[in-house]
Amino acid sequence: MRNSKSERAGYLFILPWILGLLLFTIGPMLFSMLLAFSKWDIITGVKSIEWVGLDNFRTMFHDDLFYQSLKVTFIFALVSVPLYQIASLLIALLLNMRNRGMKFFRLIYFMPSVIPAVAASMMWIMIFNPEYGVLNRALSLFGIQGPAWLQDPSYALGALIVMGLWGIGNTIIIYLSGLQGVPEELYEAANLDGAGPLQRFRNITLPMISPTVFFNLVMGIIGGFQYFTQAFVMTNGGPLNSTLFYNLYLYNKAFKDFDMGYASALSWVLFIIILVFTLLVIRSSSMWVYYQGDNEKD
Repeated sequence: MRNSKSERAGYLFILPWILGLLLFTIGPMLFSMLLAFSKWDIITGVKSIEWVGLDNFRTMFHDDLFYQSLKVTFIFALVSVPLYQIASLLIALLLNMRNRGMKFFRLIYFMPSVIPAVAASMMWIMIFNPEYGVLNRALSLFGIQGPAWLQDPSYALGALIVMGLWGIGNTIIIYLSGLQGVPEELYEAANLDGAGPLQRFRNITLPMISPTVFFNLVMGIIGGFQYFTQAFVMTNGGPLNSTLFYNLYLYNKAFKDFDMGYASALSWVLFIIILVFTLLVIRSSSMWVYYQGDNEKD
């Protein structure tokens, strides 16, 4: 009797989460799957939904902007994901040192990540301004003529990648927590064996924080392919579609062209792309991710 009461109470507590999952996640996903095979302009109501089969997916093969958005997104992900992971780990290693005032530096590195993306984007628009921006003024002190960062197709995507380094505080904190979980006795034993800093990092630190690396890598891949806000606010896909990210193109199709069917098809293609890359990382994790207790199971 007590078990049944506790079970009912447990289900009652998780009911809001279940309702939220059904109403705001599973429901919209099923509706978007229906729209991916349909034509709908979102204005005329659901009764005007017209079934078109695979036409939306066939249209992609002849859509130049679809390929351009894929190209921009893949370049961004291939460059930013490893860059952000390496930079975050290196900074976390520095912040893990036991020096005075280290808590202050940890706060400084984390603070940019809590600033809203829109506010941060507006600040970086001013920094990248070719005439009065801080960055070009700093370069002029060394006799360097700074480019028109966000107005030049050759620099716009690179500028967004560089800007992303400013907001890696969340990743740094996660790496820092992983580093602080490495047992000190492992380093002490390595020191007694005469291991140098690089040897300790390669043979102790990396294996012990590999689950943290795995988590950050998966989240970085998902975030890289879903990049949207900064491009929407700062460049709106320009100049010359050099920053037309996939999510931005999807948004334009859905809420500017009102082609909700094609936008839904685009969203499912993106879902499959992210799923494939995530599964590749998960499948490969058995070769490089170490969990404490694995040797005991063997």
